[in-house]
Parts: sequence; structure tokens; C-alpha cells
Amino acid sequence: MSKQELDRTELMVRIRERRLTQKLAAELLSLSVRQVERLYHRFKESGPAGLVSQKRGRPSNRRLSLETRKRALELVRSRYPDFGPTFANEKLLELHDIEVSVETLRCWMIEDGIWEPRSQRLARVHQPRPRRACFGELVQIDGSDHHWFEDRGDRCVLLVFIDDATGRLNDLRFCLSETTFDYFLSVRAYLQRYGKPVAFYSDKASIFRVNHKEPKGGDGYTQFGRAMIELNIDIICANSAPAKGRVERANKTLQDRLVKELRLKGISSIEAANEFLPEFMESHNRRFARVPRSDHGAHRPLMPYDNLDDVFTWQEQRKVSKSLTIRYKGMFHVLEPSAASRAALGQRVTVFEDDHGSISIRHEGVALPAKAFPRDNPRIEHGAIVENKLLSGALKYIQEKQLERDQARLVSRGLTKREKVRLRKEQNHLDIKESKNPETDPARSENPTFLLGRGPDICTLE
Repeated sequence: MSKQELDRTELMVRIRERRLTQKLAAELLSLSVRQVERLYHRFKESGPAGLVSQKRGRPSNRRLSLETRKRALELVRSRYPDFGPTFANEKLLELHDIEVSVETLRCWMIEDGIWEPRSQRLARVHQPRPRRACFGELVQIDGSDHHWFEDRGDRCVLLVFIDDATGRLNDLRFCLSETTFDYFLSVRAYLQRYGKPVAFYSDKASIFRVNHKEPKGGDGYTQFGRAMIELNIDIICANSAPAKGRVERANKTLQDRLVKELRLKGISSIEAANEFLPEFMESHNRRFARVPRSDHGAHRPLMPYDNLDDVFTWQEQRKVSKSLTIRYKGMFHVLEPSAASRAALGQRVTVFEDDHGSISIRHEGVALPAKAFPRDNPRIEHGAIVENKLLSGALKYIQEKQLERDQARLVSRGLTKREKVRLRKEQNHLDIKESKNPETDPARSENPTFLLGRGPDICTLE
């Protein structure tokens, strides 16, 4: 019996014992008095079983015919055996004029053994992969976006480099967001300390691989991929998070232990945290690092021709116009007339940009001096595409520009006194909030485009 039927049974008992009138029972059940009389009559004749719905166990008057069910299942079994219920339902309606609901078809397919519900499917098994044998054979890299300073500072990212053979933390570095140049800095520090590994193992982020199946231009490599090719280091992208479980589990451990270590040390800024990381890595590796199965070290030394200053730059190709100019990120660069620049006329030159925004132009290894001039009416493009990992830096840059526009409005005569007072209150509130946060990196604040990062799917804010 249902709960409703049990409640009705209790009221019928009270009516029989003359502790309740039929009129009051009708009000409690939201029924008419005549319906309560019918229920009481059935209760006196059959007891509590008389209150059970007479429709229970009987087929619905609106059910589909057995012929319709049989025809639908025969079509699904013969023509759509690997189709899901939703897709199969669409094809039955489009091609065979059989109209049934998706849930009805799902139940039919489950009862007939054609479809297996998700609750009954076996969980996907991710079997553990054995560690690599040699130190430096495979290095897993990832960025962990987390509240590392809790409520003492802004959210930031920790770049993690962990060796697959030993579980050793080879490099840690805090930054505002995952950008190509932040990975360049971490890889450079890694190479200078250990040498070149065989391969880096990462996720499929746009920093590491071009995710478009048919890119409109380029050579098919990201800036990070191009740098690794020049250094003769392979990069492998995992198809799922469990595939690079070593670094994922390290992130989970760091989000627990490192956060508490920073709290005990009273650290609340990226600069102070980066100074503390070597001490933390040494303590962590002493506790958790393992001995590799092979004594052979797979790291290779840097070669004399590995110019890291050039490798870890943003490089793009530009065509020299007839007037010896190129256009790069909203600026015109006018090449100084020379034999080398005239030889590059109509040819493609390479623009090198470092993490501080300094630009050099080269053609076949020869530097071409140039002067930069801004385009007419430069403006900030609205609707710029910013990756989720770079959102913090982008919002900080936008806030700075909004404050500049508010300052310009305060000195204008187009606002009333009340509007200016409101703007000043908002700015004071933002100043108080900013004073509670740790100081940001001066080099980054002076170079807003560095905060946004550079990638194949990011529009640069000018």
C-alpha cells in the first residue's frame, strides 16, 4: 500500500470508532463527502485491501499496442543495434513514422536486452602503468589552479614538473596563470639544472598542441612545441587525466601539504612562495622520492648551439612589404634601409619577442634593425577570446583599464557631482581591497600582455 492509502486507512478506522466524522475526513483528504462515503463502504466490506486502487496491476488504457512495440524493436535490432534510445527514437520517427517517447523506447530496449543502462555498465578500468626505468626518461608537467594562499592572497597557478621514474619533484613555480612564457621559464630552469629529458608528458592544453583538426595556418606546432623541437625534446600529450596520474596525484598532495606549509610560514605572495619552494621540494623528495630501477640517467647535456635566449621567445613569421615595413600586434615596424633589409623585401622574416616584450626581427639569421610605430586609433578589442586558465590575468588587466577610464571621467565636465562622488567611493573600495592583497610582480604589471599570455587561440588585448 502507498502512503496515501495508509493515511486513508487510519482515517477510516477513526470514522468506524466514531472519533471522526465523514465531513471532516473529506476535508483532511481533499475529497468530496460522497467519495469518502464510497471509501468507507469499501473499507467495511473488504477491510484495508478495499482502499487499494482498483487500477493497480491493470494495463494502462493509453498503452501502445503490442504490434507497435514489436515493430519498433525489430527495426532497432535489425537497423539500429548500436544506436542509443534518443537517436533511435529520432530515426524511428523520421524514417518509419513510429512515434513513441524516448523513455518508452528506452524501457523496451532495456527489457529486450538491446540497451544497457548506465547504472548497470561496468566502470571503466584504468590499469596502472609501470614507472619508467630511468631518471629523466619521462617528465610529467601540469599546472594546478588553486587558492594556494587561502584567504591571504589571490588565486594563482603552480607549475609542477615530476619525474615519472622516481616521483621526484624536479621543479615547482608559482605564477598568475598558465601561459607559454611561464612554462618557458620553468623549462629553462629545469634544463639548466638537470639537462634535457627524453620527453615531457602533458595534457592536451592549447599551450602544448594545436587542437584544431584543420588549422587555417601555421606549421601545426604551438610555440612550446616549436621550442621543444629546437631543443630535440619530445612532448607527449595524455588522452585523459588518469593517464598522467603521477602529476595529478602530486597536485592533490601539494594542495594539502604545501598550502599548510605556506600558512605556517606566513607566506602570502608569489615571490615569497617561489623563494620557499626549493626548501619544500628538498623536504618532499626526501620523504616521497623513489630510487629508479636503472642507474642510467636519461638526461642529456645542453649543447653549445642551444641558444636558450632565442629558443624561449615567441616567434612568428611576417612578410616584408614594398615599403620595408611589417605589421605585428598592432604596431608598424619600419626596417632601416640596408642591404640585408632590401634582400628581405617580399620575403618572410621572423619576429622574436621575449617575455618582457622586447622585439627583434631577423631574416636568415641576420638581425634587421627597425623602429616601431603604433597604428592609428589603437583600441582594446571587446569580445577577446581568453582561455579559462588565463582569466585571472585578463581580469586584472581589464580592471586597470577600467580604473584609467574612470579617472578620465572624473576630470571631465560631463558628469554630475553625485556621479563623481559615487565613482570615487567605488575606487576607494577597490583600493582598500587591493591593499589587503599581496603585491603583484612589477615586471608583469608593467607588461599587461604578459598577463594575458600568448597562444594560438588567444586574442591579444592591445
